[in-house]
Amino acid sequence: METETLIINSREDFAQWAMDRANGIIVEQGSSLATAARTGDESRIADAANALGQTIVDTLLDAFDCLVDTD
Repeated sequence: METETLIINSREDFAQWAMDRANGIIVEQGSSLATAARTGDESRIADAANALGQTIVDTLLDAFDCLVDTD
């Protein structure tokens, strides 16, 4: 996976990045959850929901790990 460097200079920049990344996660992972929900299989729904949640957590941890104070 290639890492993209992004300079965030304000809270607004961070908020915009977070919204864009959340949208990307939903697009990437949300279809699995929707498909599982259509089947009605509780186990598949739980697995897809857990995968979606883990992706969100991993993304947030990556973001916070990469924040650097440049002052």
